[in-house]
Amino acid sequence: MIDATGRPRSLLLLGGTSDIALAIAEAYAARTQGLRVTLAARPGTRRDEATGRLEAAGCRVAAVDLEARSPESHEEAVRAAAVDGDVDVAVVAYGLLGDNEQSWTDVGAGVELAEVNFVGPVAAGIALAGLIREQGHGVVVALSSVAGERPRRSNFVYGSTKAGFDAFYTGLGDAVREHGGHVLVVRPGFVRSKMTEGLDPAPLATDPRTVAAAVLEAVDARKEQIWVPGAMRAVMSVLRHLPRPVFRRLPI
Repeated sequence: MIDATGRPRSLLLLGGTSDIALAIAEAYAARTQGLRVTLAARPGTRRDEATGRLEAAGCRVAAVDLEARSPESHEEAVRAAAVDGDVDVAVVAYGLLGDNEQSWTDVGAGVELAEVNFVGPVAAGIALAGLIREQGHGVVVALSSVAGERPRRSNFVYGSTKAGFDAFYTGLGDAVREHGGHVLVVRPGFVRSKMTEGLDPAPLATDPRTVAAAVLEAVDARKEQIWVPGAMRAVMSVLRHLPRPVFRRLPI
């Protein structure tokens, strides 16, 4: 279990090749010697590199397979992470940005975004909730996005999947409270990472290490929602309440 100083002994990364997930693991590894990490991701070079990166940070790493579009895969990954003991913190960190124009004109592309960004995370969350009930404790860090707060024309398919993701994990936090669980929903703005490589950074752009530092601070404080950077909360509050004709004209 997480001790009084906020040091978990075990971590599950669902989407273990995510830049943000790896930065979170490294930040926790700096607190806890020999942190046990289960890295759930597709097998391949990226997973091998992520494993090596965490081992270099002093973690004991077990890699397990995860296929985002397979509900059974999420259950299996969660069970595998709990074989050697409780899971203190689980990070749900995978997703696709996709091409918005393709996503609303091609059924396959749109369904893939929905399955990877929403259906898969729902399967993961249900499996993690079951684990929390068994353990009597556990923290889930759900990496959402400000894009889900008010989907805009330029990425409304992605934004809609994140809106569903955000709503599900917000509700899951309420559901697992009585079982000793805690859910933190993280809403970053533009993060400079592999996912956004090649895109022009948006205002208030941040990086994985900054997001990771904010996550650890929020978990320590038992917060339920955070925006990264913090100024994004005020920005999104304004955008959410703009009349639709005005919002439609914004260059975003």
